Amino acid sequence: MLVAGQTFNAPGEPPISPADGEAGGPNRNLIAVGILVLVAAIVAVVLVVTGGKDDGGGGGDDGGASAGVGALPEGCQDASAPEPKEVSLSAPESLEPVGGSAVVATSCGTFKIALDTDRAPVTVASFENLVNEGVYDGTTFHRIVPGFVIQGGDPAGDGTGGPGYSVDEAPPDDLVYSQGIVAMAKSDAEPPGRSGSQFFVVLSADAGLPPDFALVGEVSEGFDVVEAIAGLGDPASPDGTPTAPVLIEQITLEAS
Repeated sequence: MLVAGQTFNAPGEPPISPADGEAGGPNRNLIAVGILVLVAAIVAVVLVVTGGKDDGGGGGDDGGASAGVGALPEGCQDASAPEPKEVSLSAPESLEPVGGSAVVATSCGTFKIALDTDRAPVTVASFENLVNEGVYDGTTFHRIVPGFVIQGGDPAGDGTGGPGYSVDEAPPDDLVYSQGIVAMAKSDAEPPGRSGSQFFVVLSADAGLPPDFALVGEVSEGFDVVEAIAGLGDPASPDGTPTAPVLIEQITLEAS
């Protein structure tokens, strides 16, 4: 759905030996012996300092050399990618929204979505149904594009899944996908306004999208959490694969 370096002599090159009968040869031998003694002394000092450990189980580089590599944004916790979920629901008979907020608890913290029942009653009602069915619990934000969107809500976890049904509702003509707007994701082949379970949150001031994506609402609290999640995006990833899993632990509904 959406270094330059210095050039050294090649290792293994034979040393240049003095020509036969050249004066100074014995002196060079003495120098060589002195160098060997110096090297042995340095090795002894290193062994004393490091304890001579070579079992990899607690030497001086136990985490020190890797500190900061792959560090999570502040507020984010380590999370394991969940197993894909198989979801096959039928569309609810009634699509009357309740309204209020959706509380999204993630491995990076919690944010709230104010549900827009006035401009998107059908989409919101379907979203509420998916929340009540637990479809979002234990899924991930599988797509993070820095400066654009974070996208999640796929039971399959790879952008190919859905709840088993879809709904259609034309987005407002004047809808601008500005920072904090939450909308439903769809494939290019699907008509404007179609939605399953996948949703996205806009990161930029204006995502520059046409009004084809069904509106859900807008982040009303915790946008710093959204930004922390965005911090796990990889600008070099063409498909928005996060640098670490971001778990949607649970989404619940809260009355206004």
